[in-house]
Amino acid sequence: MTTADDVRPTLNRRQIRLLMIGLMTGMLLAALDQTIVGTALPTIVGELGGINHYSWVVTAYLLASTASTPLYGKMADLYGRRPVFLFSIGAFLVGSLAAGFSQDMTQLIITRGVQGLGAGGLMTLAFTIISDVVSPRERGRYQGLFGAVFGISSVAGPLVGGYFAEHDWRWIFFINVPLAIVAIIVCYHVMRLIPFERRQHAIDWLGAGLLVAGVSSLLLALSWGGNEYAWGSGTIIGLFVAGAVLSALFLLQESRVAEPILPLKLFRRATFALANTAGFVLGLVMFGSIIFIPLYLQIVKGASPTDSGLLMLPMMAGIIVTSVLSGRAISRIGRYKWFPVAGAIVLVAGMLLFTQLQVDTPLWVSFIYMVIIGVGLGLCMQSLILAVQNAVEVRDLGAGTSAATFFRSLGGSFGVAILGAVLSARLASGLADRLPGAIAQLPPEQRGQFANATMEFSINEPSRILALPEPVRHAIQESFVGALHVVFLVAGLIAILAVAVTLALPNRELRGGPPAASGEGLARDKKGDAAAEMEANAQTLL
Repeated sequence: MTTADDVRPTLNRRQIRLLMIGLMTGMLLAALDQTIVGTALPTIVGELGGINHYSWVVTAYLLASTASTPLYGKMADLYGRRPVFLFSIGAFLVGSLAAGFSQDMTQLIITRGVQGLGAGGLMTLAFTIISDVVSPRERGRYQGLFGAVFGISSVAGPLVGGYFAEHDWRWIFFINVPLAIVAIIVCYHVMRLIPFERRQHAIDWLGAGLLVAGVSSLLLALSWGGNEYAWGSGTIIGLFVAGAVLSALFLLQESRVAEPILPLKLFRRATFALANTAGFVLGLVMFGSIIFIPLYLQIVKGASPTDSGLLMLPMMAGIIVTSVLSGRAISRIGRYKWFPVAGAIVLVAGMLLFTQLQVDTPLWVSFIYMVIIGVGLGLCMQSLILAVQNAVEVRDLGAGTSAATFFRSLGGSFGVAILGAVLSARLASGLADRLPGAIAQLPPEQRGQFANATMEFSINEPSRILALPEPVRHAIQESFVGALHVVFLVAGLIAILAVAVTLALPNRELRGGPPAASGEGLARDKKGDAAAEMEANAQTLL
């Protein structure tokens, strides 16, 4: 017997292409603004002032987008995809305009928070909406294009940010306006063809509040720890305790309400739980390590912010090509398990190869390492979201997809904090060992100005380091490379956990027919998830 959950709206190829243009544009906006501001921050601070609030420009965006992600998934399940998606892109558009007109650092931080609020919906709803109109069997090739968007944004963000920093930094935000308008127009018209049946609902506002408060406390602790406050300070410990208590209260609340923000029943399914665990670990490794590669190119190789973005093209190529090809291969084969397994193994290899970088390593060698990491990421990220979507019923697609995006973003937040702390600690140790000897090599008249130089050389200002006398500059570069070795070693060891988790994934078949018979396959997409999961677990045991 066919249920409402088994019937998918049928769009023709042209309509799906138009929908993809709108969704990919929206996702590009959100992904781009994760990285575009970093290279322009020194310029922005120079004009607006407020150096003591420097980190909040990034933290406000990250906090708002991560904390709001699960809310969007549930709201889309309750109210429909179109109004919620249009709200999220509208919020992003308003935040971008306001950020471009900011007159001081406080205004910029608040408007970046508004941007992040919109970005949380753009990230997760793009995956959810395409899953509404395409069966899991066909979905791989479309979501592979989303992976390509992430690859482009990872390089284009620093590149575009560096360019506008040298001209007019406000265009970092104004450039979003025409793209957002295109996404609104396309999605408004095409998404009208996607039917939605409104059902009775009750919004779990208490659960939403506990989730936002708990995630915010943890992210603030991770962002401030070792920077604004010492890790052992009362503020950081208090934030961690508050985050843990609020998270526990959130889980308690979700277990007792009829319409939970994050349905805990989904975690009883092996595929859902394991894929989200792997997404968290890979997010930690990805966001927490590759952000340091542009710094290596600037501090050690002397590249400008704009040039360092261009030099990241090999990694972007690896992500784009592998995301697209693996998506098509998954659609043909009808199974996804071995793609994230292979990707995690390749990612471990790439991280360990980066521990071999030296100050004098040729650029072409680092390009090879970047391609390897890009290939690993391209194989992993979209296939795991596909696994999550295939493990839930249609009525839970929004909540399930937002959970996958949420755990990946949360992993990235932990990764930036943890690996950033590792880098700072090792860099401080390396400078303490190398700088005294380097300063002793300077002429007597120069030694005085470097007598107290330890951590005064900020890695956020590579141009200052490159202008230093050769012995001091070399000591700093050697210390930075040595610290990077530890960062990538830790990242590689953590990535081994992702290999183990993906190996444990049930080798389930994607629901729906093969791409050649998509219409017929959609009609056959009637298999309940609970039965499919039981079958997959039985196969695993056998």
